[in-house]
Amino acid sequence: MEILPRHAPLLTQLQAGVVRLRLREQEEYFTVFGGVAEVAAESVTILTDAAENVEEIDVERAEAARQRAERRLAEGIPDEDTYLRMRAALRRADLRLQAVKRYRHGPRRPGRISS
Repeated sequence: MEILPRHAPLLTQLQAGVVRLRLREQEEYFTVFGGVAEVAAESVTILTDAAENVEEIDVERAEAARQRAERRLAEGIPDEDTYLRMRAALRRADLRLQAVKRYRHGPRRPGRISS
């Protein structure tokens, strides 16, 4: 979904994914893991339990988390809660790695968005 100027007010639930923030000519990408977004006349507010700037994601750590979750799932999980936690960890790691591949700008860091 893209929010353009003079968009109608909106309150929506967010799924895990990537949010692009743009202010004038600057853009930044963030992974989010659920939450809500509120669009008002002059602002967009996002409330989420976790968000990470794609430029700041530690690829080695995300890859290690993915491998750890895959290994635990392959070993068999003793209970449903543990299984659900491992599936969520795998989804978070996969999202981080996919976001880095698609949205990271390389070794240089773009300017920070400021209001």
